[in-house]
Formats: sequence, structure tokens, C-alpha cells
Amino acid sequence: MSHGKLFLIPTVIADDTQQTVIPASVTNTLKDIQHFLAEDVRTARRYLSSLKIYPSIEPLQFHVLNKDTRAEELHELFGPIREGKDVGVLSESGCPGIADPGALAARYAHQHGIRVVPLTGPSSILLALMASGLTGQNFAFHGYLPIDTKESADAIRIFEKESRTKSQTQIFIETPYRNNTIITNLLKALHEDTLLCIAIDITGKDESIRTKPVKAWKKDKPDVPKSPAVFLFLA
Repeated sequence: MSHGKLFLIPTVIADDTQQTVIPASVTNTLKDIQHFLAEDVRTARRYLSSLKIYPSIEPLQFHVLNKDTRAEELHELFGPIREGKDVGVLSESGCPGIADPGALAARYAHQHGIRVVPLTGPSSILLALMASGLTGQNFAFHGYLPIDTKESADAIRIFEKESRTKSQTQIFIETPYRNNTIITNLLKALHEDTLLCIAIDITGKDESIRTKPVKAWKKDKPDVPKSPAVFLFLA
């Protein structure tokens, strides 16, 4: 029996946007998938239900794939694929494998000769880069900055030096309740001429994507809401 395929399925990055950001090609593919790996099963069920493509989501099978999933658990999680059934990976937000534990499943699939199929959908990191006006020829995504203020400032300065040396856009995300803290740290540590982009609630009703030199941000320091945000700078 031939293996099933592993589908990497995008989810929304802002509430109530599934009708505008999730392509028909994704929903058409989903109709034939009954087995899913998800960061959070409750969120995954709610998302699939919102797409209104299944008569009922009760028959669907879900297993957890998150940052705590151990390598030895993947063999069992891939059981349906070995039986010839397709499996979908669902992130909590955006595209699986991008700042997301979906990469664990994709890596396992490659190691065992299983086809990996990425589906088109929204990625806040790439959408922010597209809209920022900063270089997309050379960029680096660093995930989260250190929480400690001094360690955060040190990391920002190191990445700014790298940005200047390589003409490289530096990209970060943060937990929404820490948005204003990271902005304060960025404005204190970066040089005044460095370009800083603050992208908030991408694809959502309160979307805001603005790029200005640090010195301009200091004159008009934003008070960012507790919404998903991406931060980018180019020295």
C-alpha cells in the first residue's frame, strides 16, 4: 500500500477572515482529509468548523503536535499515512512550519519518504516583509527577543550590526501583551537612522503596517494594542 501525503494547511491570522484569506484550493483539498495534527485540538476544530466544508466535524480525527511532542511519538502520529490516508497539519496561526512545530512533522515525513504538500495561505511574517518596504532579498527571522531588558538590548544591537553588514532585514514577533515593551527596547537600542516597521493585526480589521526611521518613531511613539504584531528593521 502506498503512503498517504502530509498536507501543511494554513489557518487564519486574524479573526473572521477565513472567507477572504483562505483560498478555495485549500478548502477543496480539506474536504478529503479526515486526520489532523494540531497544536491545539479545540482551536483546530473551531477553525475547520468555520470553513463550513464538512457536514459534521465529529468524524474527524485529531492528535496533538506541539513544541512538547517527542521525536519518538511521531511514528504513532503518522500511522494513518502508513495506511494510505492523508494527514493535515494545522498551526495555531498562519502557515505550519513557520515559527511553528509543524516543522517536526515535515522533517519526519522527509526522513521516511512521505510527500509533503504545502498549501497557500497567510503568513504574518511574509506579509509584513512584503508591505514593509525593507529588503526582501536578504532577511532573517529570529522569533522572540529575550525577555530580560539588558539581554534584549544586547540582542537588538547584535542583529542591527548584522543588518548593516549584510544589508539584511531583521524580523521578530512578540507575545501581544509585550508589544509596547519590545517597542521601547527597540527605540532605545537601535540607531536613529535605522528603519523600523511595526506591523499589527495583519489581515484583520485593525491592520496597521508602518515603516519609519527610529528617530521618527521616537517623536511619535505608538501605543500598540494587544494584537498580534511583527517587528522588522533594516540598518
